[in-house]
Amino acid sequence: MTRTWKPLSEPDPAWQDVILFDGVCVLCSGWVAFVIARDRDRRFRFAPIQSVAGSELADRFGIDRAAPETNAVIVDGTAYFKSDAALQVLSRLPGWHWVPVLARCPRGLRNWAYDRVAKNRYRLFGRTATCMLPTAEVRARFVGGVGE
Repeated sequence: MTRTWKPLSEPDPAWQDVILFDGVCVLCSGWVAFVIARDRDRRFRFAPIQSVAGSELADRFGIDRAAPETNAVIVDGTAYFKSDAALQVLSRLPGWHWVPVLARCPRGLRNWAYDRVAKNRYRLFGRTATCMLPTAEVRARFVGGVGE
């Protein structure tokens, strides 16, 4: 059975505004860099799935740590996955407030497009041997022992 990746409740305040991502994926690390560059309020924190905290979140949400098929973000007490996660993050960045209109497109169609990229991300964008290490200026925004 294929998972639908619908939003889930996540009331634990320790996880609020955390983006879970594949830290060895060049595309995913680029996504994190994109968010960091635009998140003027420093709202979001980051957890590579390869970190202690990231592994805990992945297990909590049923994401395969060895072959993650989705990223995740927790905002306002809810965990979002796949295209929902990207839309939730983008809609909270300056200049991207128009993004919620894309949510009108059916989740199945949005996630189909997300899956096409996700399944080919290593081939198209590359993969690193180790998890990305944050620079000193953003290290505090990473949870789970990254770069410590």
